Amino acid sequence: MIFITLAKLRKKATKALIAETSKALEQAIKEGGKVLGLYWTLGRYDVVMISEAPDEKIYMKWIVRLGDLLASETLVAVPREEALKFVQ
Repeated sequence: MIFITLAKLRKKATKALIAETSKALEQAIKEGGKVLGLYWTLGRYDVVMISEAPDEKIYMKWIVRLGDLLASETLVAVPREEALKFVQ
């Protein structure tokens, strides 16, 4: 499954904060996740992360770990080819 997470830092960006979030992402990768893209952005959100996980329960476990560091909103992404199968 593909997930798009829009996140806002809860604290000022520091090297310590970045190290802490990197550690949480490394743990997720060890558990079978993949970070397909990670971007710092301007606007409402500070970070956009595109990632892959076996299912939504595992992804939720990962994102909950970041709850003290990031306020986030996650979208489930379905490839266009698969979504078109549902169009009548």
